[in-house]
Amino acid sequence: MNAIKLAEAQIIDGLPAPKLLEGLARLYELVLVVDRESRVRWMSDEFRRVCGDSDDRLGQDVRSIFPKLPHPDQISAIRSQLRTVGFLSHTRIDVRGCSGEVLPVEVSVLPVVTDTGDPPLTVVIARRISDADLALGTGALDPLLECAPDGVLAVDERGFITYANAAVERLVGYSREQLLGRPVALLANHPADMEGLASSLGPKGEVREWDLELRRSDGIPIALSASAGALQRPDGPPGGSVLFLREAANRRQAEEVLGKENAELEHCIQTLAHDLRSPLVALLGFSRLLRQDYGERMDETGRHFLDRIEQAGRTMEVLIHEILELSRIGRSGDRRSLVDPRIVLLQISAEIKPRLDAQGIQLTIPASPPMVFCDRTRLYQLFSNLIGNAIDHMGPCEQPVIEVRIEEGAEHHHLIVSDPGRGVPPEHQQEIFEVFRSFGRQIDGRRGTGIGLAIVRKIAETHSGRAWVESRPDAGATFHVTLSRT
Repeated sequence: MNAIKLAEAQIIDGLPAPKLLEGLARLYELVLVVDRESRVRWMSDEFRRVCGDSDDRLGQDVRSIFPKLPHPDQISAIRSQLRTVGFLSHTRIDVRGCSGEVLPVEVSVLPVVTDTGDPPLTVVIARRISDADLALGTGALDPLLECAPDGVLAVDERGFITYANAAVERLVGYSREQLLGRPVALLANHPADMEGLASSLGPKGEVREWDLELRRSDGIPIALSASAGALQRPDGPPGGSVLFLREAANRRQAEEVLGKENAELEHCIQTLAHDLRSPLVALLGFSRLLRQDYGERMDETGRHFLDRIEQAGRTMEVLIHEILELSRIGRSGDRRSLVDPRIVLLQISAEIKPRLDAQGIQLTIPASPPMVFCDRTRLYQLFSNLIGNAIDHMGPCEQPVIEVRIEEGAEHHHLIVSDPGRGVPPEHQQEIFEVFRSFGRQIDGRRGTGIGLAIVRKIAETHSGRAWVESRPDAGATFHVTLSRT
């Protein structure tokens, strides 16, 4: 197995090595990975270009890249610092390239450990000092940024810190002088955080918020909420990025408390559902026996009362089932994958065919819909509830047709279910997605459980989407659901 394949097979703190290396290469031009035996495992394309070399160096001693060091004493100082603190931050070193020129560079070094039991790796990030540009023109903003309670870091196009306010010094424990010129990715406590920084601050990074763990100067990790955006120069194109940092300890503590409360609530729901099923089974069982043994002796009123008892029992049975399903949505048991929605819709169509035929309703589904990234059971529940809702509440109309459409967007799949029925009054269009809210009666006089659309909304929200309805009274209703593509 050659060196590059070995890197592809490794997992670094749960993160595939290629993902980490590609993220760093997007942000930093000169990236090198060396193993414990000083063998080169990986190098960025720019490193190869500077050295006038190719993959031939992979697996060889790192010293073969730079045949001669003009100042060998620099290496002794670097080794001493690595033994003392375990990493290196923007340290000056002079190297002689393969073409003979002397290159003054700043080097930062971070050892990382693989999860696969392989020897530790060392990530080296370098930059030519002549490329350094430590002034991004933020001087006019400095007084405001210094007073900000959140940490603010300015990072240049190559991922090196060019500005840090006082809050950053308090958060990470480094002085401003220690931070300026440092690769921002090396502040990360884990390779996954390093890759997240590289992806968010790179030239193609998206403006977003995420959780981040940085390593303080004393080695203690600190949990932060981070957000990043492009730094726009007044007289030109974006000049790097701005990173905003805020301590996440209080938020994480609140999330832990909320998670515990949700777990207790779910346990309560499970216990309650189990306790309700026992008397419900008895009620339905004795109702069935009563009809079998005494049905002929009952008059019409008695049989009507018995029908109502059985109907209420079946409604209770459905209600318990749907409450349990609502509590389970979003749990770790969901397995998301690309699902063919046509197969799901054909299954639903076959199951509800008697209901469709009884009301003379036509269901139209797309012939070649795009694949949807979702748990298959949740996609079934979503369509089943939306189509069932349309059947139940459509009411009389000239052309009873339920139409299902699926559209593919850049970030979401858009699921649409429409009918030409009685519609939803404007004052109820938000409420119908709440639990136990049901407006309008079904054609047989029964009212729904009021949970079906709440299930639809929760499925959408757990897939980073949303659910809403567009409708006018007596002009039909169109239900929309978006599901994230990732």
